[in-house]
Amino acid sequence: MTTPDPRLLRDAMGLVLLACLPGLLASFWLLGWGLLFSLLLCMLAAACCEAACLTLRGRPVATALSDGSALVSAVLLALALPTQAPWWLPVIAATIAIGLGKQAFGGVGRNAFNPAMVGYAFVLLSFPLQMSHWPAQSPGFFDSLNLVFGSREQIDAWAGPTVLDGLRHNLSLTIDELFAHHPGFGHFGGRGIEWVNLAFLLGGMFLIQRKVCSWHAPAGLLAALFVFSLLGWNGSGSDSNGSPLLHLFSGSTMLAAFFIATEPVSGPKAGLAKLMFGVGAGALIYVIRTWGSYPDGTAFAILLMNLAAPALDRLATRQQQAAP
Repeated sequence: MTTPDPRLLRDAMGLVLLACLPGLLASFWLLGWGLLFSLLLCMLAAACCEAACLTLRGRPVATALSDGSALVSAVLLALALPTQAPWWLPVIAATIAIGLGKQAFGGVGRNAFNPAMVGYAFVLLSFPLQMSHWPAQSPGFFDSLNLVFGSREQIDAWAGPTVLDGLRHNLSLTIDELFAHHPGFGHFGGRGIEWVNLAFLLGGMFLIQRKVCSWHAPAGLLAALFVFSLLGWNGSGSDSNGSPLLHLFSGSTMLAAFFIATEPVSGPKAGLAKLMFGVGAGALIYVIRTWGSYPDGTAFAILLMNLAAPALDRLATRQQQAAP
């Protein structure tokens, strides 16, 4: 692994942040002020941890912080975390993401795992109660301020089940009944989150058009998730695992496809390997959502595929060499 050109890296990170903007605005509309607080906390913790690690390693702090990579990791992490969680949760997640997921491997261009997903997986395993609370409504500014920074536990008053939670714990209702009566279900996916996914899809297409990332990993992930959910779908029965449309536009699907699975350092380099990486991630997301212990398996799917990235690159190279 080599350190990328700082100017090219800064330009690429700027385009990624620009592409995140539609999804950020849609998420803010859906989740409220808690997202802003989580975003600021993640950014501050990521910058402080990056600066501290660089200082300990004797590296220039200003140059490294200006490349924008820590900022992008902080934004992706904030988008994945529950927005009404206590303030210390995003701080811990961002510190682990940068300190353990990035700087422990030598800094930018050397991380073996997606830093944002390292931080997310750590707090998910360490603080499952706080990570399971998502707002059923969008609290106002002062309510969000009290929930995030207040000394009292008030999250339960605002928490509500997501569409993936409702699907996993459904015992008797048909899919049509869930869409009609369950608060987590919207028009064709999760209530509100379907529009957030559409916004990230728009941003992802922008990244592909600007050649910041290739189409291979997103196409592989979305195709695998579609095929697996189609095979596991039995219409509107109470034992249905959900339609392909529901899986594509619920949870963090589009964020995972275009902004997480495309992380260039921890993923494979060859086009065919990226396609296989995406297929593996999409299949794992469906398996974890359907039979695992967590409603949305994006973090674990990406981290497991990060382990397979070198093998996928070698496989792709052998395939190319064997081709006539």
